Amino acid sequence: MLVSSMQASRRRRSSLSNTLYYPSTQGVEHCPFPKSESLDKQLHCNNSIAGIDTEHYCTLESSSATGNFGSLNNAVSIVSMSQQESQSYLPSSYHSPDNNYGSPMSVSCLTDDTTELRQNSNTNDFKHKLKELETLMLGPDSNFLDNFNCNLASPETDKWKRMFEEIPRRDMKQVLISCAKAVSDNDLLTAQWLMAELRLMVSVSGEPVQRLGAYLLEGLVARLASSGSLIYKSLRCSEPESSELLSYMHVLYEVCPYLKFGYMSANGAIAESMKDENSVHIIDFQIGQGSQWITLIQAFAARPGGPPHIRITGIDDSTSAYARGGGLNIVGKRLSRLARSFKVPFEFHAAVMSGSEVQPESLGIHYGEALAVNFAFMLHHMPDESVSTQNLRDGLLRFVKSLNPKVVTLVEQESNTNTAAFFPRFLETMDYYSAMFESIEATLPREHKERISVEQHCLARDVVNIIACEGTERVERHELMGKWKSRFKMAGFTPYPLSSLVNATIKKLLDNYCDKYRLEEREGALYLGWMNRDLVASCAWK
Repeated sequence: MLVSSMQASRRRRSSLSNTLYYPSTQGVEHCPFPKSESLDKQLHCNNSIAGIDTEHYCTLESSSATGNFGSLNNAVSIVSMSQQESQSYLPSSYHSPDNNYGSPMSVSCLTDDTTELRQNSNTNDFKHKLKELETLMLGPDSNFLDNFNCNLASPETDKWKRMFEEIPRRDMKQVLISCAKAVSDNDLLTAQWLMAELRLMVSVSGEPVQRLGAYLLEGLVARLASSGSLIYKSLRCSEPESSELLSYMHVLYEVCPYLKFGYMSANGAIAESMKDENSVHIIDFQIGQGSQWITLIQAFAARPGGPPHIRITGIDDSTSAYARGGGLNIVGKRLSRLARSFKVPFEFHAAVMSGSEVQPESLGIHYGEALAVNFAFMLHHMPDESVSTQNLRDGLLRFVKSLNPKVVTLVEQESNTNTAAFFPRFLETMDYYSAMFESIEATLPREHKERISVEQHCLARDVVNIIACEGTERVERHELMGKWKSRFKMAGFTPYPLSSLVNATIKKLLDNYCDKYRLEEREGALYLGWMNRDLVASCAWK
């Protein structure tokens, strides 16, 4: 989700960002909150929204299989935006050479050159059939279903008739599902036709389902074009400046409680476990802006008997420097200034590396320190046994257990997208992010000029990655809390009960938000949800 992301994207890598950034009031934290041939033509995605000044967001270009995946960190292209949803689309303009999709706002990244999409079928035959379907769909004859049955009678007539009947009802979710099923079944003709219809229905300035639909469509287009990997590697987007990106993340941090919930629950478990310790060492995997630790330092400063000596080891690879505007030293200086102002003994240790590269000597653990390890919206980016025989996800947990920590905190998006096949993964993603987009609108009005940028830069990249990519290219691999519990238990951990005081504090936090948010404790874990959908889960281990 998170956010989503749902963790705010913090990485400027050659992959589509595998994290999201969520700044606090004094900083930005990253968080979260899934073979055809590659396209040889350049696919341009322009973003121009009524009443909003935007930049040329994206260009899709062909690339080799060895292309650098990391260049996508802050990229996501936008599909099918319409300046006025009521604008008519005529067949003549629909196929205009200057406007392939009949709208000056169209930003679909699907090429008209279906040669690149064919898989053993004749290109001319494909175009001819698609043209017939479009003529029937967009033509003036209201009896097109009868014409369709007469002119294109085939064993698949009933299937097409059912789909045609869905379109007049403007049932976008059903059309998206049908399109994803067609992509899953490698039914290129059906998928191409439904994508053309979806371009007329989605809108990044519309209702939540229309906005999410734009990014789901983008993921489907990318997947159909090249199974997600090549076209995804070749995304080239105009990224916002780091200060602008932090501003977007700050807006998201404030309008939704997901990041605050995660940080508050993790900090509460750490503070509770360390209440009698004189020397505390916190290892934060993917520290981002370090914003999570501002409130914990303040809480330790007010501890009866005085604060402990605090040392924080911040782990983060160098590509996150873009969002921070510099290296980890920026985080260290900011937290050190804060600690001095509260008279808290403090040290900061920077470990510039990815989580999979961490070794005991990288952490500088000292004898006599009470150790806490923090996994906030991070573990779902570690590939597991379904991706690699190395199984870095379980390996990291075993490594952390060998350090004998007093407490380990886990905050993750409550979604099941790791090992699920493409079609059920699409359904899960649509359900999860539908709740996310609805919750954003509850606080940030639809007409708010920054909302489009917030959703694009903080959530859309994750949606596209989940839908378009497979294997090592798919870095957004969420699991449900039940699976996380199994992994922690296999690594030798036992549950650490969350404090009732922390639960009460979080409930008070939710009083500042829409009453559709809900907090629930189940089997030692806390769940924050929107209406009947769990979105973020938090727990602690020892």
